[in-house]
Amino acid sequence: QVRLVESGGGSAQPGGSLRLSCVVSGLTLDYYAIAWFRQAPGKEREGLSCFVGSNGTTYHASLAQGRFTISGDIAKNIVFLQMNDLKPEDTGVYTCAADYWPIGWSGNPLDEYEYDYWGQGTQVTVSS
Repeated sequence: QVRLVESGGGSAQPGGSLRLSCVVSGLTLDYYAIAWFRQAPGKEREGLSCFVGSNGTTYHASLAQGRFTISGDIAKNIVFLQMNDLKPEDTGVYTCAADYWPIGWSGNPLDEYEYDYWGQGTQVTVSS
């Protein structure tokens, strides 16, 4: 059974940092991409960053570039999202998801409809 469990969310002040973790079980990251998505109150879910386990390639949405960094530990089946310089508009539910992505696979790494397995999400609140 595939399971993704997020942690690391919470409250932060503007300009602060948080590190989210996505622990994956039931599949091997070597053949999967793990992405982080965010849904702000009253808004649609949006893709932030993706880590491709087969080759370590990462993708970031424009809104995440320069502030968010995604990384993965293949041996431990964990993917991290380091978020720096947080802003109030970063508030939302952050969810990680997994998509089968072997070497040579192609697709849109930040499209939620690509992803088959989802975690429950973790709340991030940025306020002063």
